[in-house]
Amino acid sequence: MAKEVRYLRSFYWKDYIIITIGLVLFAVGFTGFIMPNEIVAGGLGGVGLLFKYAFNIPLFMMFLVGNGIMLLIAWFILGKGYVFKALYGVIGVTLLMALAENYITEALIHADPLMSSIIGAICSGTGLGLVYSRNASTGGTDILGAIITKYHYISMGRGLLYIDLFIVSSSYFLFQSFEKIIYGLIVVSVMYYTVDMVISGARQSVQFIIFSTRYNEIASHVNGELHRGCTVLEGTGWYSQQPQKVLIILARKTESTSIFRLVKRIDENAFISQSNVVGVYGKGFDQMK
Repeated sequence: MAKEVRYLRSFYWKDYIIITIGLVLFAVGFTGFIMPNEIVAGGLGGVGLLFKYAFNIPLFMMFLVGNGIMLLIAWFILGKGYVFKALYGVIGVTLLMALAENYITEALIHADPLMSSIIGAICSGTGLGLVYSRNASTGGTDILGAIITKYHYISMGRGLLYIDLFIVSSSYFLFQSFEKIIYGLIVVSVMYYTVDMVISGARQSVQFIIFSTRYNEIASHVNGELHRGCTVLEGTGWYSQQPQKVLIILARKTESTSIFRLVKRIDENAFISQSNVVGVYGKGFDQMK
């Protein structure tokens, strides 16, 4: 029981706000732009659309039943920690889809179907990206995507894209239209490109290499004010042939401005190099897969 409580407390109130905003964006984008144009997107929502168009089954029912099955699978493969984290997103998306389906009865923008669906894809993708950036889930094929990324080093967006290609292609048996498939593939591609962009923006890391005679003050303030670790290396200035301390800092890109301001405040003559890094894994960053 203690472990379950710890899992439930792994989110903070700010995370719940971001996740809720993401779920609202996803529900509005899906039901207000994609669904009215009868374009099958991907994920559990795409499967739900197929059943809705074929048998007139409410979309939220597919989320309810499908998520129940997927969470059971996740319990054994991804662990109960993942399931507890996914519960808020799963319950939230099911309720919001039910509300959106009830109140949004026509397209929010009466424009070209493809253009309207692309707007919906951007909206839904942004919402999903916000959810994933907080290590939450909307359930459904997100769980399959998480399983893929657990055993294969590919992004969540790309893993879901492979699954959705199959779902979208299946719409041919319902509509007998290659045009619908092409529209669906465009929507899926835009949606999960947006997902990757949102996640990358939230998690992108940078590396600072700082040369300063006041390295000790900079390191202490970075530790104390920004709560980031620092590493001091021994170096030699080849032109001056003098020993030189080199300070290395790894941080989130969103912390770059704070680091620059801190260094400038302590030593305006410091020499700084900043570079983007592909991935940083360990305490305070991403977990190694």
